[in-house]
Amino acid sequence: MSFFGKLFGKQEKESLDQGLQKTKEGFLAKISKAIAGKSSVDEEVLDNLEEALVSADVGIETTIKIIERIEKRVKEDKYVGTSELNILLQEEIEAILIDATDQSYKNFGIPAGKKPYVILVVGVNGVGKTTTIGKLAHNYKKAGNSVVLGAADTFRAAAVDQLTIWSERVGVPIVKQAMGSDPSAVAFDTVASAVAKNADVVIIDTAGRLHNKTHLMDELGKIKRAIQKVVPHAPHEVMLVLDGSTGQNALEQAKQFTATTEVTAISITKLDGTAKGGVVLAIADQFKIPVKYIGVGEKIDDLIIFDKHEFVDSLFTLQK
Repeated sequence: MSFFGKLFGKQEKESLDQGLQKTKEGFLAKISKAIAGKSSVDEEVLDNLEEALVSADVGIETTIKIIERIEKRVKEDKYVGTSELNILLQEEIEAILIDATDQSYKNFGIPAGKKPYVILVVGVNGVGKTTTIGKLAHNYKKAGNSVVLGAADTFRAAAVDQLTIWSERVGVPIVKQAMGSDPSAVAFDTVASAVAKNADVVIIDTAGRLHNKTHLMDELGKIKRAIQKVVPHAPHEVMLVLDGSTGQNALEQAKQFTATTEVTAISITKLDGTAKGGVVLAIADQFKIPVKYIGVGEKIDDLIIFDKHEFVDSLFTLQK
């Protein structure tokens, strides 16, 4: 059993299976259609397989890469039956997904020598950023860590209010200022408060605007410099939150944010309501950034630690 299985168990695996249900229903149906009546993997099978991947929002570039790898393996092995195609496909999809160097996030631990562990959360408005922060805070606290939240999205009163509700729900302190305050000042106060409290984890929300990349870059730069006045090598993580249900639009957002700041991890939300779960592969492949968490619902525990083996296993397993 994988690390994922040991750590979480049956209930979480079922949540992952259910969360990917809409994606895999169409995906697996198309794969079945691609190999129907075929005894070996030929050009037609590969063309149909390509169509199945693209329709699941895996993306053209990543799809071509997967198909080329399968084609190469078919040629090398001389003969591959369609019964073996699923295995080949699972292996190649899993190979696309990369692992984070530090694995402490898998049990909501803190990397050695990084206390307080500062996480800066970025992403456009409406992707589930604040909800993800609340769920992260809940899980870090459940793992025995003390957490401080920072409401540095000072441009929207609703963002501060929503994060305040989450802080009360989870039972962790929040640092906030009046609407329109300098976000870097809020970030500074949050980290200073965490150091004074000897807190383990700091999670800071940021404004989610993309209409002016230069402004976004300047703002995130200011926030980072403010944080570093208190904790020199922070933030230790810049987490980009993307809405999986938007498919290729999420990919475009990833391009924008990775161009303006050094994103180190990705969290993908709303996979439970979409057939576009293949975008996870496109994002991981194109940006070489590990996906650490996926959201499969609105409940406080509906944040699943991403494990590539379990993800691929669920993608190829229809619920009975």
